[in-house]
Amino acid sequence: MTAMAALPISTPIPAPIVTAVAGLGAPASLADGANGWRATALRRFAACGLPTRRLEAWKYTDLSSLQGIDFQPAAADLRLADDHPLPQLADQPGHRLVFADGVLQPALSACTPAAGLDVGRLADWLSAADAAAELGAAGEPSPMVALNAALASDGLRLSTAPGIAVDRPVELVFIGGLGEAATASHPRHRIELAAGSSATLIEVHAGGGDGCYLANHVGEITIGEHARLRHVIVQTEGATAYHIASRFVSVAADGRYEAFTLTASGRLTRNEVTVSLNGPGAACVLAGAYLLRDREHCDTTTIIEHRAPHTSCREVFKGVLDGASRGVFQGRIVVHRGAQKIDGHQLSKALLLSDAAEVDQKPELEIYADDVKCSHGAAAGQLDADELFYLRSRGIPEEQARRLLIEGFLVDVFDEVTDDAVRAALFAHARRWFAAPGGPQR
Repeated sequence: MTAMAALPISTPIPAPIVTAVAGLGAPASLADGANGWRATALRRFAACGLPTRRLEAWKYTDLSSLQGIDFQPAAADLRLADDHPLPQLADQPGHRLVFADGVLQPALSACTPAAGLDVGRLADWLSAADAAAELGAAGEPSPMVALNAALASDGLRLSTAPGIAVDRPVELVFIGGLGEAATASHPRHRIELAAGSSATLIEVHAGGGDGCYLANHVGEITIGEHARLRHVIVQTEGATAYHIASRFVSVAADGRYEAFTLTASGRLTRNEVTVSLNGPGAACVLAGAYLLRDREHCDTTTIIEHRAPHTSCREVFKGVLDGASRGVFQGRIVVHRGAQKIDGHQLSKALLLSDAAEVDQKPELEIYADDVKCSHGAAAGQLDADELFYLRSRGIPEEQARRLLIEGFLVDVFDEVTDDAVRAALFAHARRWFAAPGGPQR
């Protein structure tokens, strides 16, 4: 794995724009200038600033607390010990990239060359001028994505040849909060599956210390005809971590995208997914669970666009909220004109374990075709007192009875994960949340 070649610096950056990104992980060298697409992204972010609750898409999530923190990029020579314990989901990943506060850890990473598979760090790909131009070609639709484009330096680059089945998972591991100073990183990932290929991508995000950090991820995913990507994300960030992730997925005819996200800690988490189903037979499944306590905040925002007939989607999200935590689900399914024979399903449910916990759910259907089958629903409630009494009357202690009911509420959402071993590992993560100090309160 080679170091990233320096990108050409061609455009001076006005001081007000440099000031706009100061304290958000911008390197000191930014004041000297930036190349064309980074400069464009910088101007876009400076014009918009951090998203506020005045924006409809950010109505329930407040980023104003970021303004009081001076985030710096991690030192480029940050290195973990070779025997540093790694959080992981796959027992034997085929390829692994490990990042500490956004800095690649070569000694802990391994990408073995394989026929028909190109997997490695984005920095190597960015060193080519034509690739850099392509990265910024599509524009940056939101302020946090623009900020990522302006400051991204590394991440995952994965592509397959037609018809290739990647038999072992590709794993990304991100460890944050390792230093005393607040740090920010802006990883960017590009995944391209060619026609008829398939792969599994696993992301594990974890806090490695008590430091405050911002992780602002952007993923660009292209799935070709008859291709399939399974994408599993586990977020067990530190107690003072801000995790913001934006994914943009394009699915061609008869392609399939399956994603599951488990969020089990972190001060503020926002997972935003935009999926475009572009050809007949394209399908996606978005599912996940969020487990919150104290004053944790998790926002799941999804947009699924049916742009072709005979496409389908399924969304299932469930949350368990304790303490004064807050959950958000905003899901929108859009059926465009001419996209007939659509099958879309959306469901969000939340279990509130505390009177101080809060959930905001906003499912939406936007339909411009007349031959479709779409449904959506949302519900929130507390543990059923009668069910709890029944279990206790059978001699089950109250704490165990509560846990059984909570697990029963969650179990079917984990069934959306088709891999048995990964499903078991995800549910084990959820059970550790129950067993942690400060577990579900009475």
